[in-house]
Amino acid sequence: MGSPHLVHGMGSEPAEADWPTLHPIDLEMLLRTYPEAGGLAEVEWHSPRPLSAAALVRTSAGTRLFVKRHHSSVRSRRSMEEEHAFLAHLLAHGAPVVRVLPDRFGRTVTAGGDNGEWTYEVHEVGEGDDVYRDAISWSPFLSLAHARSAGRTLATLHAAAAGYDAPDRSPAPLVGGFTIFGDRTDPIAAAGRYLALRPALEAEMWRWPDWPEQLRRLHLPYWKRLRPFLDELEPLWTHNDLHASNLLWRGDEAVTVIDFNLADRAFAVHDLALAIERNAIEWVRLAESGEAAVHADAAQALIEGYEEVRKLTDAERAALPELLPLCHVDFALSELDYFAGITRSTENAELAYRYLIDHTAWFDTDAGRELLRHVRAALDR
Repeated sequence: MGSPHLVHGMGSEPAEADWPTLHPIDLEMLLRTYPEAGGLAEVEWHSPRPLSAAALVRTSAGTRLFVKRHHSSVRSRRSMEEEHAFLAHLLAHGAPVVRVLPDRFGRTVTAGGDNGEWTYEVHEVGEGDDVYRDAISWSPFLSLAHARSAGRTLATLHAAAAGYDAPDRSPAPLVGGFTIFGDRTDPIAAAGRYLALRPALEAEMWRWPDWPEQLRRLHLPYWKRLRPFLDELEPLWTHNDLHASNLLWRGDEAVTVIDFNLADRAFAVHDLALAIERNAIEWVRLAESGEAAVHADAAQALIEGYEEVRKLTDAERAALPELLPLCHVDFALSELDYFAGITRSTENAELAYRYLIDHTAWFDTDAGRELLRHVRAALDR
């Protein structure tokens, strides 16, 4: 028996996968239903991303494709079709994204398994090199040139997304967005409504009965400063996970954006805040590395690169520093929902709750306040 397939864990150490790897027999059967594939020739690589199973394959037609399989409790056909419709819009408007292939029935989502428990998507392989494919979450950019290019690419994505007016995605685990602290009147009540739509999450939150008070104490002060600008932020479908590992590279330039699983309607500046949160703070190294794990220069380069393509409005400039301690909230709860209701991992649910609370609390430390000062200074230039 071979060694288990290891994936990125919640910390810096690899972990055993929650989902079985893609088997060549299943891939052969799947790819036979895609006219542009014809069948499987070789599995080149299994992804270490933990929340689904994915592989880079070579087909019998001689092409290379990226196949991703989700459990249907995580990604229903409806949820994936919402994501694919956004990708099709981006592609039609010149964004550097990959095409999702249709099967022989014209569908971009294929069901599989004895009881239809799996949903599959098949993508073209994007241009560029997967330089960061082994990087864990919150790994830094390799250079400021990469950070600046990521900023330009994000702005290009936002320009292509303009005019896409689909409503928010339907409730599902592992989706980003900004519905809770994007609420104009009462974010704590909005959080309660978010939980009520997700029974497993609502039940899990009884482990932390003081969670509303934690949000009031830690998160609400940033929202109160953000609130005056919310009405001036134009809704936009966004990527919501622009980490360096979700970009393909040619030298110093990001040439393709991948992995839109977290995409949802939010605001452009929320997406920029998430890019800073994902790339400029090595959260898993903070305790051991302190200031060395905070990359204010990368945050500045992301902003500068972004503004080479799209200038931030006055409202976005004012909003960005207040968004940084809040931008992760929807995804933290969505991830907690996944661990509580799907994988039933008490340990990982605890880590997701700490993510929700501790990331916001950090911005009120000396290091967190210094990063916010640096971001404000970059915006004032």
